[in-house]
Amino acid sequence: MKKTTEELLELLKNGRLHDYLKNNSDEMVSEPLCCYLNARLEEKNLTKATVIEKSGIFNVYAYQIFAGTRIPSRDKLIALCMGMDLTIEETQTMLQYAGYATLYPRNKRDSVILSALQSKLSVVRCNILLDEMGCSPL
Repeated sequence: MKKTTEELLELLKNGRLHDYLKNNSDEMVSEPLCCYLNARLEEKNLTKATVIEKSGIFNVYAYQIFAGTRIPSRDKLIALCMGMDLTIEETQTMLQYAGYATLYPRNKRDSVILSALQSKLSVVRCNILLDEMGCSPL
């Protein structure tokens, strides 16, 4: 059974790094982001074309992300999450998986994005809302 992030943190804080890594290697993120993205597509029965269209990301660039030849910025990854209609929790997990900061409710721009995710807004509507709130678009 997988350990929670909190459990892993406690083990790391209370032990030696070498032992922690040896004993918890199966808990570490190991597959590339593109594999994780493609698994979410399959899990949600979505096509790349649909997600790319909804994300507003240039086709060639988006297909390169799904192929693993490009690493998306945090904003592009959020746009892909919106294109997949992911929940806030699923988006936060995706950001963590990619090594990016999660959306932080104390940050104005992140709060707008969180609200857009909660309301299931499109990327276009999210960008309009971001602009209205004086924040940079995705």
